[in-house]
Amino acid sequence: MLVPDNFIPPELVKEDYIARKLCASDVYLDYLAVMSSIDIIHKVRSESWPTTDLTIEDDLIDLSWHQREFEYKNSFAYTVMSKDENECYGCIYFYHPSFRFPDGLDKEYEVDVSWWCTQKMYENGFYERLSADVKEWVEKEWPFRHIYYSNRVQ
Repeated sequence: MLVPDNFIPPELVKEDYIARKLCASDVYLDYLAVMSSIDIIHKVRSESWPTTDLTIEDDLIDLSWHQREFEYKNSFAYTVMSKDENECYGCIYFYHPSFRFPDGLDKEYEVDVSWWCTQKMYENGFYERLSADVKEWVEKEWPFRHIYYSNRVQ
């Protein structure tokens, strides 16, 4: 488990968006967001996912895995949605550092936090705001003291 058993993962609620648990039922809006934003996702996160051949079925499998991991408190994936939940703005991830970086970061850090937003939202300046909101949220509402932010553009 990434957090204590009695810890309840909080939502990030702002006046114009919400970050809540990513669920398999979010696949349609998530898939649209991902596929419209592959270049920006690669730019801000240090991995090669997603690829242009990602199918909606592949995304459904990923979202189902994220949902189950969240329920087991092994990792946490959040969808960043408009307040009316008609548009996905991006995602936020909490992983154990050894999951993505098996080179020893887990000895120095408790968690790896990363995020992305859609190309449209990035062009509107949302990425910088989301970055600040995520960092404040993690530092105030999560039990971590040694946090690794793995985004490339910060």
